[in-house]
Amino acid sequence: MTEKISRKNPASVPAPVGKYTHITKIPRNAELFVTSGQVGVDQQGQFPSNMNDQVRNTFLNMKAVLESEGLSAENIIKVNIWATEQIDWDFLYAEWDRLFEKEYPAMTIGYLAELGLPEIKIEIEIWAAKV
Repeated sequence: MTEKISRKNPASVPAPVGKYTHITKIPRNAELFVTSGQVGVDQQGQFPSNMNDQVRNTFLNMKAVLESEGLSAENIIKVNIWATEQIDWDFLYAEWDRLFEKEYPAMTIGYLAELGLPEIKIEIEIWAAKV
């Protein structure tokens, strides 16, 4: 029997307050992938001034990085999100649902005063595993 990545929300813990899973289990001997934070830069190297445009670009960049290693959303085990301004959760979750459908990874979100460059409004780091 082939082991696979599993996700669950234990009954002993309050339900998630967002679209994430409390715990993700990676089978022994899985190959681990960790990305640098993906940002909202477009293919021309430009950062849109609008947060939602940066969110859209960030998700496109995340997908491209995953695909470069033959990975998809089902391989993602952990996501760290950092933002410098309020996230439009309806917009971000629409992108999130397009990527993950219903199997959500573990997630951490933090707001910071600034990221690596002044024009960066959001950065998302991915941890993934291939069984």
